Amino acid sequence: MTSSPSAQPDVAVIGAGVIGLSIALALQARGLSVTVLDREGPAAGASAGNAGAFAFTDILPLASPGILKKAPRWLLDPLGPLSVPPRYALEITPWMLRFWRACQPDRVEAATAAQTALMDLSKAELEPFLEATGTLGMLRKEGNLQVYESQAELDASQPGWAARARHGIEFRHMNAAEMAAIQPGLSQRFTHGTFTPGWFSIADPKDYVLALAERFRAGGGVIERASVSALKPDAAGVAIETEGGSRRAGHVVVAAGAFSHRIAQTLGERIPLETERGYNTTLPAGAFDLRTQITFGGHGFVVTRLSSGVRVGGAVELGGLSLPPNFKRSESMLAKAKQFLPGLQTEGGQQWMGFRPSLPDSLPAIGPARASRHVTYAFGHGHLGLTQSAGTARLVADLVSGRPSAIDPTPFSPQRF
Repeated sequence: MTSSPSAQPDVAVIGAGVIGLSIALALQARGLSVTVLDREGPAAGASAGNAGAFAFTDILPLASPGILKKAPRWLLDPLGPLSVPPRYALEITPWMLRFWRACQPDRVEAATAAQTALMDLSKAELEPFLEATGTLGMLRKEGNLQVYESQAELDASQPGWAARARHGIEFRHMNAAEMAAIQPGLSQRFTHGTFTPGWFSIADPKDYVLALAERFRAGGGVIERASVSALKPDAAGVAIETEGGSRRAGHVVVAAGAFSHRIAQTLGERIPLETERGYNTTLPAGAFDLRTQITFGGHGFVVTRLSSGVRVGGAVELGGLSLPPNFKRSESMLAKAKQFLPGLQTEGGQQWMGFRPSLPDSLPAIGPARASRHVTYAFGHGHLGLTQSAGTARLVADLVSGRPSAIDPTPFSPQRF
C-alpha cells in the first residue's frame, strides 16, 4: 500500500531522524502505508550532526558508579565532558536524582544486560537493513581507538573492559608504539590505548539519513513538514493535531527525539526525557590523516573521519531545549584536539549543536503508550540513536504488526519510570 497527504495511512511516524525513518522503512517493508511527519524535515536534528558511529561495543550505561566518581570534577568545569548550565540546574534536578538512582550497581547490571541485547539485535539487523535500503556502500569498518594518558587511567577503565569481555566483545590493549601503527600522529602524552575492531561507522550520517528518506519516498512513503501539537487516540486510531489542522492514522509511532516527551504529555504521560546537547566542529576532509575513530574518554569527545570532513565532537551538556548554544564548548574540544593530534589543521571548521534525547537509566523508551494501543514510543536513545536504529526499527515493526518481539522489550518499557 502507498499513502498520499490526503489519505489516512496505516501508520504515521512522528520524526524524520535516523530512528523515525528506519522505523518507517521497516513498517513499509511489512506492507503498511506510512506517512512521516517532522517539524523540520529529514536529518534536521541530531541525526545530521552525530559522530557517525555504530558503537555496538558501547554497552555500558552513562548512569554508572564510574560516572559518579568523575561527575563532581567534571561539573565544576563549564567546558568539561559533563556540564549543567547554572540557569538549568533547578529544572533538571528531578532528572538528576533519577540518574543517580540508576547508578546503583544492581540497576547498572540490569541496564547493561538490556543494552547488550539491543546492541546485539541492532548489529544483526544493520547490514541486512543497509542492503535492503541501498546504503551498504556507506558502511565503514575501521574500528575505534580509546586512548589513555597513564597506566592509572587504563587501570581505572578495566571494569568496563571486563564487562565487555563477558559479553564477547573483542578488544586489545596497546602501548604507544602499537597505537602509532594503527593511528600515527598521536601526542606522546597518550601512553596506552585500547583498540576495538568491531566498531563500525557510516560515511556521513546526514547523507545516510537523507538516503533513507529518498528510499522511503521511492517506496511510496510520504514525508510532510508538520509540527505535532497533540495526539488524540480513539477506538479506531489516532487524531494527530498539527498547526495545519487535524489528520488521522491507524497507528502513530512517536520518534521525535528530544521533543518526544512533549507529545507524550498530551496523552497524560510524564516520561523523564532530558536533552544531552552535543557540540562538534567539522573540519575539511584533509585536516588530518585519520585512520580510525579516536575516543579521548578522559576529555569526553571523539574525532571521526567522515566523507564530509573530520568531525571533532562529543561531551554532554544537560541544558534542555531552550537555552542558546554555548559554542565555547566546540572551541574547547577543538583546542584540545589540536594538542592531542599536533598535525590537525583546525582552520575552516563548521560548528554545530544538536539535541540528543536522554533518559536517566541510559535506555531508550520503546513500547506502547499507556493511553492507547494505537500509539508506540521509540525515543530516548541518547548518543546511540544511529547505533540502535536498525534494532529499534525491528522492535517497533514487530510491535505494530503484532509479531513476537525479537528480544525481551520489558527493560525498554516507557512505563518503567
